[in-house]
Amino acid sequence: MKKILLMASGLLFLFLNVQSQTKSVDKVIAVLGSDVILLSELNQQYVMYLNSGNPVDEKVKCYILQQMLVQHLLKQQANIDSVMVDDKQVDDELDKRMRYQIQRAGGQDKLEEFLNRSVLQYKDELRPDVKDQLQANKMQGTITEKVSITPVEVRKYYDSYKKDSLPDIPAEYEVGEIVINPELTKSEKQRFFDKLDAIRLRVKSGEDFGFLAKTYSEDPGSAPEGGDLGFFDRTMMAKEFTAYAFKLKPGEISPVFETDFGFHVLQVVERRGEQVHARHILIRPQTTPQSLDRAKLHADSVYNNVIANKLSFSAAASLYSSNKESKYNGGMLLFADNVTARTTFIPADKLDPKVFLVVDTMKVGEISRPVPFTAADGKEGYKIILLKSKIAPHKGNLEQDYAKFKEKAQQQKMDRVMSEWFEKRRKSTYIRIDPDYSTCDELKIWTKPLPAETK
Repeated sequence: MKKILLMASGLLFLFLNVQSQTKSVDKVIAVLGSDVILLSELNQQYVMYLNSGNPVDEKVKCYILQQMLVQHLLKQQANIDSVMVDDKQVDDELDKRMRYQIQRAGGQDKLEEFLNRSVLQYKDELRPDVKDQLQANKMQGTITEKVSITPVEVRKYYDSYKKDSLPDIPAEYEVGEIVINPELTKSEKQRFFDKLDAIRLRVKSGEDFGFLAKTYSEDPGSAPEGGDLGFFDRTMMAKEFTAYAFKLKPGEISPVFETDFGFHVLQVVERRGEQVHARHILIRPQTTPQSLDRAKLHADSVYNNVIANKLSFSAAASLYSSNKESKYNGGMLLFADNVTARTTFIPADKLDPKVFLVVDTMKVGEISRPVPFTAADGKEGYKIILLKSKIAPHKGNLEQDYAKFKEKAQQQKMDRVMSEWFEKRRKSTYIRIDPDYSTCDELKIWTKPLPAETK
């Protein structure tokens, strides 16, 4: 039976519904129960497919329409079963998507120029579609939530592979790290504070904020725009930044304040409800030789305590590591190999190359001496690295890769459950698709009965 699944993300509901520049007569291209799908809706999704950098391919419209039909079918069932989503879920999803699009457009003003409307107006237009998508996703989760997999089923799935078609599993590493970043003393930070405060006083005395931001700000994203951050809500910035942005009146300038990114001065440009348009100047405190020396001494001390078994690697990570993502996980780095699963086993090509160079020469169970590093944002520091385990490249097998095969077997079973559910609902739902799409292989399943399955 052909697999029909709702995409959680991607083409189905790329939410930037670009308006066509040419006025054309709209028409109904599909009817599903009481729902209709318009040609304009399909074209909007296709425009976004192209806008994502994909090549022109009219056949993609067949796939997009198929996904739209699936979404409508799930939404209808959700309404029947009272599977609902609340307004907060919709708001959170809208905010997340809007942040992504603002960043992608290069600022809120540029996005609004592209849309030819305000972001707030556009969010109101998007709300019904986003709500429908979340409701459909929740319905799909309800259908598959009780799907479980047994060891016998995992073995059966594994045995379905021909021995020469088993997947090649690359080398994988379990790696832990304790990150020690230099900390500046109050006196070391003061000169950076004073530098920005002097700039703030120049703004107060009448100099142009935008010009000074372009000249002095160390935020590569906003400095070329005169420090302009566009509009943002309370969830998009550091809490210290948000506190000033939502307290000041338009035109007012904040005192110098500090976040994890450095020292800021911000000016509020405009306020629209729960969104603020602001600009800022950022000065990043620079690591000093003295602070690096202190960090090295601290890293050496932590390393010696771990090696002497005075402190476990896990405890040392939770106490001293600056890596907020791993410190409460025993220092272990995590790898997300798909949307839902995270694992401590990291393929060699997914490791930070600098970390790989260290662990590639280590023995399993070994802990490295502190090694210097420079992070992507330019911050220097030291890392103590643990190679917990290493799996050599191999053909997939149940002994080493049970979790991987279990996940694939469960996904296959969920796909089958969804396909069976889809077939039952399709047979009991009125469906009509425009003849213009009669050549779409993806859509034939919607209008023609499937051959009986052999048992």
